[in-house]
Amino acid sequence: MDRGKFWTARYAVINATYFMGFCGVHAYASIFMLGRGFTNSQIGMLLALANVLSVLIQPVIAGMIDKQGRLTNRRTALFSTAAIIVLSLALSFVQREKAVIFIIFMLIYMIQMAYQPIIIAMNFEYAERGCSINFGLARGLGSVGFAVYSPILGNLLERHSVSVIHMGDCLVLTVGLLFLLTFKMPAGCENSILGSGEKRADREEKEQLVAHNNFFDFARHYPGFMLFLTSVILVFFAHNMINDYLIQIITPLGGTEKHIGYATSMAALIELPTMAFFARMTKKISCEKLLIISTIIFTVKVALLFLAGGIAGVFVSQFCQIGAYALFIPASAYYANIVMERLDQVKGQAYLNCAITLSGTFSGLICGRVLDLAGPKAMLAGGVCASALGTILAVLAVRKKKGVSFGCCN
Repeated sequence: MDRGKFWTARYAVINATYFMGFCGVHAYASIFMLGRGFTNSQIGMLLALANVLSVLIQPVIAGMIDKQGRLTNRRTALFSTAAIIVLSLALSFVQREKAVIFIIFMLIYMIQMAYQPIIIAMNFEYAERGCSINFGLARGLGSVGFAVYSPILGNLLERHSVSVIHMGDCLVLTVGLLFLLTFKMPAGCENSILGSGEKRADREEKEQLVAHNNFFDFARHYPGFMLFLTSVILVFFAHNMINDYLIQIITPLGGTEKHIGYATSMAALIELPTMAFFARMTKKISCEKLLIISTIIFTVKVALLFLAGGIAGVFVSQFCQIGAYALFIPASAYYANIVMERLDQVKGQAYLNCAITLSGTFSGLICGRVLDLAGPKAMLAGGVCASALGTILAVLAVRKKKGVSFGCCN
């Protein structure tokens, strides 16, 4: 195995184990909480609170990492993974104390969201220092991990209690922790700037590097990026709504936990080809066009779910993942990395994830209540409208980018 494949392979395992844990925490959040006696409104409140806390801490952590002190992307990922393992073990043994369950699960959900941009930023950090990593392939294999793990959990839940979810998370995240321990940047790694980094390096030679750690300074410096974040909030409002409340959506259509496992597994599995060949795609289609295409397909996905009359319609909707999430994640990660100056790189990834997280906050606050009052169809109708508006704003945002060539991301 050559050096490039070795870096990609280890980074792929870190992604795979992260998203297997993500599957247990997020895709099965409603199932776990319903199994512990929580109502839809209570679940929505919990998810909203966890997302708000995550949004608040992500820029703070990113700002500390951007200062290039002792806190690094890798160390943050190590600490976060270890914390989730400990909390998941604790949660597996708590059965009836609803207040304790609420607090522990909220912390797990918050941490899981908070260190996702750290893992993405770690790729760019290592790549810019000469460590060859195929981000699209590694991230796609992360989705494969999600895809393999989801039906396993779905089938286990039909035979065991919901505690199996967090016991499984402990197992897979322990593997991820071990690989993070070995993922050390070589002492002699060249500080070479690759690909899009070369364009940024040329630009920064003419600029005085300043870290925009204050949110308002950041917003003034990157107005196009802020508009893009607004579009992300709207598009991912519908995406998070589907992920968090899929059991409530498919139950009236005759679906069960097992169908959730198969549907989420299929959606995650088909992300791999798009992500793996993303770099090649950008040689023919610009990243900005790929971003717009992805938001359009996001809207089609939720619209198809709204129109679904049975389980088959759910699977058709989930198939749209191949051109929605699978395109958006690598394109948006490269977009954030390109438009950010060097001392804002981690913050760029963090604010992008904050937008996705904030969408989960609104989804949790609004959709749980709408479900209780009006049912899944009304909730999905709102999701279609939000995603369509987000697509329009995304078109405007990529035209407003701050003086950066965005024709190619690789």
